[in-house]
Order: sequence, then C-alpha cells, then structure tokens
Amino acid sequence: MSRTPRPARTVPPPRRAGRALRLALGRRRTVRAREPLARPVDRARSRAWLAAGLALLLGLAGIAAAAVLGHRAAGRTAEAERGRLHRTEALVLGRLRAEETGAGRWSGGYEKQVDTSVSWTSPDGLARTGTVEAPRSAATGSTVTLWVDDDGRPATPPATTIGLVVGTVCTGLAGTATLTALLGGVLALRLRALDRRAARDWERSWAHWEPRWSGRASQPQDD
Repeated sequence: MSRTPRPARTVPPPRRAGRALRLALGRRRTVRAREPLARPVDRARSRAWLAAGLALLLGLAGIAAAAVLGHRAAGRTAEAERGRLHRTEALVLGRLRAEETGAGRWSGGYEKQVDTSVSWTSPDGLARTGTVEAPRSAATGSTVTLWVDDDGRPATPPATTIGLVVGTVCTGLAGTATLTALLGGVLALRLRALDRRAARDWERSWAHWEPRWSGRASQPQDD
C-alpha cells in the first residue's frame, strides 16, 4: 500500500526566530573556539562596534517613525489652514520706498520679496488695501496671489505638499546626522579607552615575559 505523504509542518515565526537566535549564538561560540588568541580587549572592541551598529539601526528606525508622524501632523495642520484661509488675487498699486518702510538705503537690494502696496477683495466683498511682501518683479498694475483669513486680513500661505516633503526630509537628515555624530563620538571614546587598556596589558605582558625570553631572568644579578 502506498502511503500518502504527510504535509510539511509549518514552524511558527516565534519558534523560527528562536532557532535562528540559538544558531547565531552557537556560531558565535564556535568562532570564539576557533580564535583562541583573541584577547578580551578584542572581544570588547567587537562588542563596541556591534552595540554602535544596533544603536544606529534603532535610532534610524525611531527617526523614520518620528518623521512619518511629523509629516502626517503637518499635513493635517496644512489641510486645516486651507479650510480657513482663502486665496485671492491682489492688484499691485506700487512698491514702497525704503524711507517709507524704515529700511536703510541698501536694505533689500538682493531680496526677492519686497514690501508692496496692494488692494484686494475680502471674502465678505469689501475692498481692502494694505502692504504685503510681493515678488520684486511684480509691476504696478499686475496681480499677485494673496492668502487671507475669514476677516480679509493677509495670512501666511499654507504649506504645500512639496514643502512638507522637503521639510520632512531635511528633518530626517538632520536627525540622522546628529545621531551618527553622537554614536561616532561615543564609539571613538570607547575604542580609545580600549586602546589604552591594550597598551597597558601589552606593557605588563612585556615586563613579565621579556626577561624570560631574552634570558636576563637566568642571569645573576649584580649587587
């Protein structure tokens, strides 16, 4: 009689993870056994590099999670601002002179945005006039985009999608650079301390074995 082949048993993920961990630990013991000349300071260096790598991975994961949460929060804030702000076209009446704004003679000479007198219509239909920052290239009689609140007062434009992405990327890069510099400094200090420890161990070993190796230990000492 032919036997029906039994289906392969599936190992649950926790059990597979435990087997992988035991296998990794067993390999580590095997590596130690194959390296009898490895000093404790050498193993300490390996542990320092391993700890720095794990800390970097965990830190990058935390930075990525914080960046995603911050991006979502900023997106919700920008969406709420778009709901209470209104976009309108303002008529350019003329650029203000430096003495009218209280700026110096050379102030704003290289700036792209300058104080400009404009007029616009508020959401309630009233005509308004005020001073806003407009592009330097805006000529008198042209129109510029203006964001106003429910009362018709000029407001800061809501963040765009590109602006939110750029802000999130810059924040993530800054956090990554800070984390890398911090971990690099800590690792450098740890490795320097281990180097000093290795130097002291070498000096003690040399003071102990050099007389025996050179034969001075068997020579009679002069009074």
